[in-house]
Amino acid sequence: MNGFIDTFNGALALGIGYVAVLMPVLILLVIFVYDSRNKKNRYDTLITISKNINDPDDIKEILESLVERKSPTDYRRSGVITIGVGVGLFLFDKIGLGTDVISGVGLLVLAIGVGQIIAGYLYPIESEEINKAVEEFEKK
Repeated sequence: MNGFIDTFNGALALGIGYVAVLMPVLILLVIFVYDSRNKKNRYDTLITISKNINDPDDIKEILESLVERKSPTDYRRSGVITIGVGVGLFLFDKIGLGTDVISGVGLLVLAIGVGQIIAGYLYPIESEEINKAVEEFEKK
């Protein structure tokens, strides 16, 4: 009976290692499959709609509405969120755990958030902010 338990524990330990190493691959595979199904369903829907529409202008409007527009990154907003995560990690370590390991990581994340906020002010995204920055530069 002892030999069986030792064999089972050895196989379990080996299996846990394999699962730990292959889990990121599995997660990426699930994301890829879901994304490709989503795109396929979108194009199938577009084909079905275009078969039922006779006016080419309507089809052009539908195609333009499906184009994904990416908005520029607001570094100030993401910086505030990152600072919040850093402060949370720092406080979690100091209040909850009492070690210095996670508090160092929290301070690092906090510093990254401060850098993002500085980048947000150095590289404005709004057209009004860009115009304002250009006008201030021209005054100098």
